[in-house]
Amino acid sequence: MLLNLFNEMRAAKVPVSVRELLDLINALKNHVIFADMDEFYFLARTVMVKDERHFDKFDRAFAAYFKGLEKLDDFLEAMIPEDWLRKEFEKHLTDEERAQIQSLGGLDKLIEEFKKRLEEQKERHEGGNKWIGTGGTSPFGSGGYNPEGIRVGDAGKRQGRAVKVWDQREYKNLDDQVELGTRNIKVALRRLRKFAREGAAEEFDLGGTIDHTAKDGGLLNIQMRPERRNTVKLLLLFDIGGSMDAHVKVCEELFSACKTEFKHLEYFYFHNFIYESVWKNNLRRTSERFSTLDLLHKYGADYKVIFIGDAAMAPYEITQAGGSVEHWNEEAGYIWMKRFMEKYKKLIWINPYPKDAWNYTASTNIVRELINDQMHPLTLRGLEEGMRFLSK
Repeated sequence: MLLNLFNEMRAAKVPVSVRELLDLINALKNHVIFADMDEFYFLARTVMVKDERHFDKFDRAFAAYFKGLEKLDDFLEAMIPEDWLRKEFEKHLTDEERAQIQSLGGLDKLIEEFKKRLEEQKERHEGGNKWIGTGGTSPFGSGGYNPEGIRVGDAGKRQGRAVKVWDQREYKNLDDQVELGTRNIKVALRRLRKFAREGAAEEFDLGGTIDHTAKDGGLLNIQMRPERRNTVKLLLLFDIGGSMDAHVKVCEELFSACKTEFKHLEYFYFHNFIYESVWKNNLRRTSERFSTLDLLHKYGADYKVIFIGDAAMAPYEITQAGGSVEHWNEEAGYIWMKRFMEKYKKLIWINPYPKDAWNYTASTNIVRELINDQMHPLTLRGLEEGMRFLSK
């Protein structure tokens, strides 16, 4: 049973080894879980998946294996023990449903008939009133109609009348190629950490207290120490407005995650590209601006710098004086970016557009060249790669 599940995981590119397979087998032999498919799912995921970025691949492989319609032979080999099947049925039955299945002779008769048809059927079947398949009026399958039955698979339209739904799982997509939520951004940002104990001694030091108490002959000697904090200094610059309006939500999530993870955080806004001034309050951006030159002088070279923007604009907005669409800039945008590159050795650009779309925009390639190709997509993998570069 578990060998084919293991093969599905490998086919889905979940990095599992024989060690994980043996651990799962041993867990089942030692009755870590019993007669509960939900518990089996979580046990298998805990044992076989070591990184949450692979949860989505695991879910797809798990569902594909137990779906059974396209691979009926594998499903027969993986036949769930009868006590598991019975337990799963009974857990979901209401009094009304218990009364309904009497039309087939009761639960024992339903399970017996289900197993019998699994043994008899040798191929995928559509329509009809007997075999397990899609459509039709058989009590076993999906997409058809029968007042009582077992749904196997997820094909076709739901009638809402199955006694037991065999494949009804929806898992949050945690693939490393998808856009991020705040929680996943925090996970990726944690690669950019440098801890130190700074400030007042306000955290209880258990190890120090034990040592000093022992040295004082058992007389309690409480020790305190500074809290351990992430000392990385981060400067964020967000492109705002225009084409970035479509990415407001994910930028808010990134900003929220950064505020949680970094004590030393500074942020500013710009539009399309960096020029001689930036701002912090979008409602007052015309009246309350900060000199970009002052920013370069104020924040030292030990800051890590992240630009967040789609880099999609007219090329002259980067290459020409007066290229800004909002004001007359005396110096071209690329000159200001060169000043950033000279001051900060660790600078990246996070782009919310997919990487395979970058080559369609000339301005994106110009930006990539200016920052030594340190542009990364706003995905889990892209953000981790960016954090890895900044932490070197």
